[in-house]
Amino acid sequence: MALIVQKFGGTSVADVEHIQAVAARVKAEVDNGNQVAVTVSAMAGVTNQLVNYVEQTGKLYDTAEYDVVVSSGEQVTSGLLALALQNMGVPARSWLGWQLPVKTNSAHAKARIEGIEADKILASINKGEVAVVAGFQGLGVDGRITTLGRGGTDTSGVALAAALGAERCDIYTDVDGVYTTDPRIVAKARKLDKITYEEMLEMASVGAKVLQTRSVEVAMKHGVRIQVRSSFSQDEGTLVVNEDEIVEQELISGIAYSRDEAKITLIGVADKPGIAARIFGPLADANINVDMIVQNVSADPAHVATDLTFTVTKADLERAVETVKAHAKDLGYKQLLSDPDVVKISVIGVGMRSHAGIAQRMFQSLADKGINIQVISTSEIKVSVLIAEEYAELALRSLHTTYGLDGE
Repeated sequence: MALIVQKFGGTSVADVEHIQAVAARVKAEVDNGNQVAVTVSAMAGVTNQLVNYVEQTGKLYDTAEYDVVVSSGEQVTSGLLALALQNMGVPARSWLGWQLPVKTNSAHAKARIEGIEADKILASINKGEVAVVAGFQGLGVDGRITTLGRGGTDTSGVALAAALGAERCDIYTDVDGVYTTDPRIVAKARKLDKITYEEMLEMASVGAKVLQTRSVEVAMKHGVRIQVRSSFSQDEGTLVVNEDEIVEQELISGIAYSRDEAKITLIGVADKPGIAARIFGPLADANINVDMIVQNVSADPAHVATDLTFTVTKADLERAVETVKAHAKDLGYKQLLSDPDVVKISVIGVGMRSHAGIAQRMFQSLADKGINIQVISTSEIKVSVLIAEEYAELALRSLHTTYGLDGE
């Protein structure tokens, strides 16, 4: 008997009919002799509607009350799935984040899980019940309901699997696995049988929508094996595992992209120690995440001024611009330029560690298509570039072919 955690996203539980289909999936796992815990999202579109309700009350709202409202979607879904299982003869009980509890910090609307008390839920599972847990939510140190931010149910599922010591966490979604790139754009994209935590983390962090970044971080930290599967197919999915579980590792595993990028350039910034801290400190205080950063070498012989470019999410662009402008006198830049029409393309693979020339092939491929690179950033297993958004699909197809990822 194995303990399996299953996570179902919003499209999988879109309505009562879908929830009944999910219940049948859960029952099949139980019938296989396994113990099961399930984490569920709100029904498709419900969280957006709840957020809309909050925003209608005013642009400046109390995030603690925001959490009270938007967490209600998962409460409904968990109760309905428990009822559907009971009607199929499967003992089941729903659990809300505060009932376990799922302990988080008190950063409302973007809380981080600090631990899960699993004693109560394990007792329920050991009695033969399926535990249906509302994802996305927890209990802050102030005793208030918190939510984990968009995509937080993935994190809930993996964290629950870690707390329960589960064999794996099956994440059911509307895709049947992890592909070499977006198959909606590149018809020759291939589904991967396995991918390493590190590669999946890089892919999630640079735009791949299959898994939420924090869920992969938790899985990697605690060694939780993840299987990405489709709710609408019986096909095997993609396993996210330790590198040593993959016998023959591809040079490049995938090419990801993110349209959720916006570029800010400060022209004529003072070229002196501490200026970067003055720019990015206020942005950090405003909870604005900065991604790619490039500081040009000063063209001024006296090194008086230089230019600095960085990227933020499109949603944070307006706040980032206002934050920087609020400190304009202290920063002393000459001009601020912003551009939301950019996209980040990333080539990812653990094979980069032992092979030279990966970045050069990327740059040459883009150059051959007449695509200008605006910003470059790298890690041990990733090379990312920022390009004009209009070239996104051309770049993806070109790079997919360049690295030999095209399937039959």
